[in-house]
Amino acid sequence: MLLLSNGVKMKIGLVIHGPEVIDSGEAKRVFDKLSCVGKVEARLGGTMGKVAILDAGLENIINISQHQKPSACIESLFETSDLVCLLNRGKTIETGKVFGKMVAVRLREPEIKPIIQIESPESTDGILIPLNKKAGEYGEYLEKLSEILRLPMESPLSLQSSRVQNSVLVEKCPGTGKIQVIRKLSGVFPGENILVNGTVIGKAFSSKVSIISENGFIVAIEGGEIKEHGLEKLHNYEKRDPVDLAKAWVKSGDLRRSNFSPLQGRKLNVRGQNSGFSSRPAAGRVVLIDHAAEDTFELAVDAELVVTVGDDTTTIAGDILFRLGIPILGITDGDCDRLACQTAIFPGSIVLRLAAGNDDILGKKLKQKLLGGENSAVLEDVYAFKEDVLKLAEPLIEAVFEY
Repeated sequence: MLLLSNGVKMKIGLVIHGPEVIDSGEAKRVFDKLSCVGKVEARLGGTMGKVAILDAGLENIINISQHQKPSACIESLFETSDLVCLLNRGKTIETGKVFGKMVAVRLREPEIKPIIQIESPESTDGILIPLNKKAGEYGEYLEKLSEILRLPMESPLSLQSSRVQNSVLVEKCPGTGKIQVIRKLSGVFPGENILVNGTVIGKAFSSKVSIISENGFIVAIEGGEIKEHGLEKLHNYEKRDPVDLAKAWVKSGDLRRSNFSPLQGRKLNVRGQNSGFSSRPAAGRVVLIDHAAEDTFELAVDAELVVTVGDDTTTIAGDILFRLGIPILGITDGDCDRLACQTAIFPGSIVLRLAAGNDDILGKKLKQKLLGGENSAVLEDVYAFKEDVLKLAEPLIEAVFEY
């Protein structure tokens, strides 16, 4: 039992990152072990982690109601916890360590409560890593955690280590006067997709990859090749929105690397029938998700139907909505980066494959003509909306897939 000096049971905040640590069963086992010695409050950030929690049936013990980055989760747990743990399973131990330190340096006040990273707890080289100085002040508690989890404890390192400092370089280019950001990636394997804020912007052909931006716009990938259409999406097409590369969510590889069994959701409409286009539902909310699959949980609340624009968006959002029991009307054009290894789509869904380069065009048209320029609308007849989309898409359709 972990007790404070006043004899009160210690409150442990547990931030769980990524689907792999959930799919492997490690998250549940770590939660159970910590619960034997303290009162545990577990939270998760990230969309694919939410899907993994639903598949594992852990939504009653791990809070998935919020969409927060790990650093924000840690800060929110400072208020209710005596100790905060960050649970992660990196592609390698080294990438896991880099991730933990990058999370720690983003904390506004990192020394409020002790923070410990639990990295790959059931791996042969799993380890406990103190992520702030305050963790070092809790030596007896750390030894107890090490004993409970059967993991060695790494000596505390300065958060300003060169490994973290050098992952992002910001400088003014003497030739152009533009602010240049160089973001180095760790743990990259040749052939992997490179993502910025959930959008594939290129592919790696080396294990040493750096992304370069000038005045907020990505201009090059060292050790990889750029996907121009991905950059268009990232910078919001003609709006040309800049991206803060130094603070952006950057990763390589698949969104979910591990094996898992998807848990199908069941959603019944007012007639007690399975939702989908085989029945004719009453009024309902239609949601448009246009290249923002990572926000599917938040955007699709109470939706009767979700329109997904883009091949990867349709694959990822459709997979998430399968768990929520919501059908999709997918708009694709064959430009898929295959971010997800295993996917499922809820019965009653329809996916349209259009002529190349037309998914974005149709997405904009239906938003303006059928949804009044908004990303969601409550409609009197969802079935009629589906028919209107098919009419709008008819000249561009190459194939229709029904589920």
